[in-house]
Amino acid sequence: MAHPAPSESVVLHLGLGSFHRAHQAVYLQALIDAGDTRWSLAGANLRPDMADVEAALVRQGGAYILETVSPAGAYRYQRIESIREVLPYDPTLAAVIARGADPRTRVISFTVTEAGYYLDPADRLDFAAADLAADLDRARRGEAGTTIYGAVCAILRARRSADAGAVTLLNCDNLRHNGERFRKGLLAFIEKAGDKQLLEWVCTQTTCPNAMVDRITPRPPPELRQRVLQATGRDDAAPVTGESFIQWVIEDDFANGRPDWGRVGVQLVESVAPYEEAKIRILNASHSCIAWAGTLAGFQYIHEGTRDAEIRRMAFDYVTDDVIPCLHSPERPSPVDLPAYRDVVLERFGNPAIRDTNQRVAMDGFSKIPGFIAPTVRERLARGERIDSVAMLPALFLAFLQRWHRGGLPYVYQDQGMDEAAAHAICDAPDPVAALAASRTLWSDTAGDARLVEALRKADARVRDFIQGRTP
Repeated sequence: MAHPAPSESVVLHLGLGSFHRAHQAVYLQALIDAGDTRWSLAGANLRPDMADVEAALVRQGGAYILETVSPAGAYRYQRIESIREVLPYDPTLAAVIARGADPRTRVISFTVTEAGYYLDPADRLDFAAADLAADLDRARRGEAGTTIYGAVCAILRARRSADAGAVTLLNCDNLRHNGERFRKGLLAFIEKAGDKQLLEWVCTQTTCPNAMVDRITPRPPPELRQRVLQATGRDDAAPVTGESFIQWVIEDDFANGRPDWGRVGVQLVESVAPYEEAKIRILNASHSCIAWAGTLAGFQYIHEGTRDAEIRRMAFDYVTDDVIPCLHSPERPSPVDLPAYRDVVLERFGNPAIRDTNQRVAMDGFSKIPGFIAPTVRERLARGERIDSVAMLPALFLAFLQRWHRGGLPYVYQDQGMDEAAAHAICDAPDPVAALAASRTLWSDTAGDARLVEALRKADARVRDFIQGRTP
């Protein structure tokens, strides 16, 4: 396949999943289409779970078709060719390390999902996690690992040895303050590994800007390949599909240059905080609300739950009653039109052509509650305000978790942040509501707060009524 030209600068991306190929790669393609060919993408995976997609992309020279569909049902097909190099998985990550240590590589970006950062609410790394502990041992032996820290540590060690220059580490996951938090984790990992020289180099030769990404990108359905063939005449073995909406907000803090993304719609800002708060609390939390409620109601897809009046009202009230007052006030106005953003989000979720599954969106609840939902609970309680609407979300999750506990979910539930024994214990407790409210994993210092317990009890009763009303 093609390789970066000697004059090209490279963004090395770790995580060649659907989201990257429907988002970051699309922005770079837009820049190339506008005549700026100074940058290209190289992509790789850190785990061996995408062999078929990798092989297809290698055969296709890194190119693939992106299908997008608007809420009005307008389909569009675009050939994406910005990934010029695909590095097939190898447990040593030798090719990835070599690409990262090349001076032409000026940005290393990554998407590994929220739970892949192993951070507690105080941003401390969970070194008790088996994957992270194994990577720490590998790092001490000078080997690459399977976590983002084990991989990036190996890349940066090689880059420092090669004197390849400064590099930007760009987080593209739904993690609040994602650049700052990744940097804390990386520095803690390197320090624990005992590499003081690398630690000093990383402190001076890298930046980690915060960023906010957004585009609903479901897992490609089996029929997508045939749909692409009929629409384009190309038999693409690695197509992706997503909604027409797309957004990327990045703090403009790059260590060694960047693509001219602002030319193609990326928002380059001084602080991403208000944008990411709106996205995480409104879009991400509402998405989970609809997925949990939709599953409990017997739906398979997100659009089905969104178009259900009772479920839509849960998401709408959560945002209107509890989130908007947290994010906007006369003293601290938000740059985002929050009511309009809420309405656009619900319109996007209701797009039937996306066919995004509840299974995909419902995953990782033990990471999403502390990241997406608990901050609103804490802020409302700190101001002495009610949390009736936001309490519906963890109450829905508890009912969802209890169904998982009984083996009653219609799909396999995946949750990288879940301790299965602890989750079963919550469901087996004499008072599951109190047990859920007592979890420091979910609520940190708010765990056990009497006001949280009371609000969850009321919400739990409402959820039980909701479920009973859906039972034939």
